[in-house]
Amino acid sequence: MSHVTEPQGWATQPLLERESEIRAIHRAVDELCGTSDNGPTARRGGVLTFAGSGGIGKTTLLAEARRHAAERSCTVLFARGGEQEKQVPFHVMRQLIQPAFAAMTEDERRDVLGTWYSIVAPALGLTAAPEGPTAPDPQGVRDGLDWVVTHLTVRSAPVVLILDDAHWADAESLAWLTAFAARAEELAMLIMVACRPDEIPAGAGALRALMMGRQGTRPHELAPLTTTAVARIVRDALGESADDVFCRECWAITGGNPFEVVELAMKGRDRELKPHQESIPELRDLASTVKGSGLIDRLEQLGPSIVRLAWAAAVLGTAVPTGIVGSVAALGDAQVADAINKLRSARILTVLTGLRSKEVVEFFHPLVATAVYRSIPPGVRVAMHGMAAQALVDDGQGAAAAARHLLEMHPDGDPWVVQQLRQAARESFSAGAPDAARRYLARALREPPDAENRAEVLFELGSANLLHDPATTINQLRAALEEPKAEQGLREAITYRLAQALARTGQLAAAAGLLQEEAKQATSSRTRLRMQAEQFKWNSVRVDEENSPARSRLLAQFAKRLTGRGLAERHILGLRAWDAAMRGEPAATALEYAEQALDGGMSWTDQDFGFEVPSVIAVTLMYCDQPGRAEDLFNAGIVEFEAKGWRGSHLSFVYTLLGYVRFRRGRLAEAEDFVRNGLQIADRVGQGIPAQWYAIGTLIETLLARGNTGEAQQVADDYKLGEGFPAAVVYPDPQAVWGKLLLAQGRIDEAMRNLTAAGRRLDLRGTRNPSWSPWQLDLALAQVTRAPEQARSTAAEAVARARAFGTSSAIGHALRVSAAATDPAHAAVLLQEAVGHLEQSPAAYELAHALVDHGTALHVLGDPHRAAQQLYRGMETASACGADGLARRARSQLVSAGLRPRRLHTFEQDTLTVAESVAAEHAALGLDNTAIAAKTHSDPQAVSELLSAVFTKLGTDRLGLRRALGL
Repeated sequence: MSHVTEPQGWATQPLLERESEIRAIHRAVDELCGTSDNGPTARRGGVLTFAGSGGIGKTTLLAEARRHAAERSCTVLFARGGEQEKQVPFHVMRQLIQPAFAAMTEDERRDVLGTWYSIVAPALGLTAAPEGPTAPDPQGVRDGLDWVVTHLTVRSAPVVLILDDAHWADAESLAWLTAFAARAEELAMLIMVACRPDEIPAGAGALRALMMGRQGTRPHELAPLTTTAVARIVRDALGESADDVFCRECWAITGGNPFEVVELAMKGRDRELKPHQESIPELRDLASTVKGSGLIDRLEQLGPSIVRLAWAAAVLGTAVPTGIVGSVAALGDAQVADAINKLRSARILTVLTGLRSKEVVEFFHPLVATAVYRSIPPGVRVAMHGMAAQALVDDGQGAAAAARHLLEMHPDGDPWVVQQLRQAARESFSAGAPDAARRYLARALREPPDAENRAEVLFELGSANLLHDPATTINQLRAALEEPKAEQGLREAITYRLAQALARTGQLAAAAGLLQEEAKQATSSRTRLRMQAEQFKWNSVRVDEENSPARSRLLAQFAKRLTGRGLAERHILGLRAWDAAMRGEPAATALEYAEQALDGGMSWTDQDFGFEVPSVIAVTLMYCDQPGRAEDLFNAGIVEFEAKGWRGSHLSFVYTLLGYVRFRRGRLAEAEDFVRNGLQIADRVGQGIPAQWYAIGTLIETLLARGNTGEAQQVADDYKLGEGFPAAVVYPDPQAVWGKLLLAQGRIDEAMRNLTAAGRRLDLRGTRNPSWSPWQLDLALAQVTRAPEQARSTAAEAVARARAFGTSSAIGHALRVSAAATDPAHAAVLLQEAVGHLEQSPAAYELAHALVDHGTALHVLGDPHRAAQQLYRGMETASACGADGLARRARSQLVSAGLRPRRLHTFEQDTLTVAESVAAEHAALGLDNTAIAAKTHSDPQAVSELLSAVFTKLGTDRLGLRRALGL
């Protein structure tokens, strides 16, 4: 599918002393096609890498790979990094993917890309980047590219993806490729990468690791040719009469570099050089013209117009239409044609066929292109970049194509340059390349813009990384706010963005203070209300808030006066609902405000308002025993995030919180799956971010409920949970989770200290709802063995708080724990009441726990019939929840009572039929259903491996598949 024909000179270089590499290529392609010396086999993909200096023969090997792959009817995706294009985002990806879509109509492209169209099409250059305030984040685009390439691989198998000169690949494409390479073998795709190791950029560690053979890569390092191979090339070019001394001198001059050897031999043939020892002085003179200054001297001898055309081609980069090259060189059509012919004869340029059958100019070898570019006088080079930018815009290729040339120009206060750079930044941002957007806007500031536009440019620069790297936005946004000519509407927008950036870097007090000061200066009551809503939001998650109860009282007063007419009002009402739930006010109060907030709708992807308030409303519904509605809201958030390509910390939050809902419903296996997804996304975004803290705590809670204390401790160790806690409000509370983990390990004194400290801190904030943070309940369990009376007092207070909140799950949980702190007779009464409440709640795991505890208490009291009944129910419910530890405890109690436990229906067994049917439906994807079915019948745990295999084959939409399965 490559859209550029390979230069003939490269393909005809002899493949001497590359037999092992060629065999590796042929073997890899054959394995990809499912053939071997022993007959048909399963298709096998993988990664081959070829490393070596410039001219060592990497491109020739890749040309052979392309030839052999085409011969075997493989689909070939080809791209080459370019020294001049390495700052152009997705330059490599466009070369790889565009040919597959070139012949399609717009409707056909939309149909093929489906829901990924708006996310990946701008990055791939298939459509103009949309104008608007939101854009996909880089991870969202990478996930979309995963899907596109996976889809192409399944549809067009076998697929060989080849990247030459990877050291010059743009950062965005390289980030995708190095992450995707690990999937090559499982997808039955063959990836081949060639690069110069010494020129890998400092920040491209993943490429370096790939070239070194990690991730299952099969690396090959190319060595220079020996004297024997050099002699063969020389004699093929100059005749068999070439003597050994002459051939050895050719080897010594070139160092065995194949490109230089072939070039030297071709030049000798053109000069009709006698290949004998007496010609060695002339050979040395000739060698100086093959590279460096000698090549430039040879170029200059062709004439000034031809030099200008070569310079223009070097400035413009690879695969540029001949018409644009002529325009930048300021030559007419006839002059361009003549110059190209002479440069082709001199083995400097060649003309290839590009997309839509356009003729494009390409250098004979990247070494030649580098030498020509570096020979251009600096002043001329800058001017030609300016001409190139104008020519590309005039040709309709847009600001993004021109931007890399504008970066090379000297600042000159040109409004046109600022305009083009700002437009290029918008296009890059919309394509999911914020780093490129930042480069363009930073350069626009240096131009500089007019005073009237400076604040806008600073605002755009500050906003470019808000979703991805908020720490870098703060200085630009502060500078924008200080600009004297910023109009009021822009000033307000800057304030909101700056507050978000401060909050997302942990500077919550600064965010609230900024909003408070700006609210005082606002002349509009609507603006003041909006800023107050933002203040309430950031103060509500501050650990160091001076007077949380006072803020809660003020928020309650505000909410009473609001009707929910505007989004700012609805956000305040949503925050009031959340605050009521946290403080343990009656659940009916929290629900009333939540309903008002939701009446009229609320977006998860409004970049000005953020996603925090929709999140806390959903969590409020969960705490108020309405998990189904909470899941509906979170699912809506996921749909919005994924539709816009927001697959960073936003998506991590929602996956984690959706897992938290499943945890509270007692669907622990599903909860663990969702939370691990959330943690995986958070890990990709960065360390120590709030999304990571949410996921860590929820995962530990879930693992403890499942009885996997060792795994929970491993998570805590991996993320250093016990070494410090975040400066923002996180749920579940990290210190309380740490205390619970210590308690599960029997480290009672440490558990009591941490739970007491967490409780003291939460009480100071007025956070008194045991449903939100059951620290009191865990503390009571810890106190039972150390201070029984204190345990009863602690549990009693927790019960009172739970009754004040009024949900069945909160009351049932508190009663169950309270029973552990009293005598068996009273415990049985409390547990019976707990079971009654929990049967009316969605908290299935808590119900299972209460049933097992109740059965145990009844057994102690000598009521074996009722004990067995409750223990059986508890065991079955615990098993259905995935609470394996609790189920084992119930079985143990039944055995000790002399009863035989019934065979359990596990979650894995219940899922088995569904999983096998999924495999059957997707047999075309290459799953071995018979083997999987046999395996799962003998080992139910293998169902998770089956689902993982299905997810891998289908791409990244794990949640969509789970929804389809009803899991």
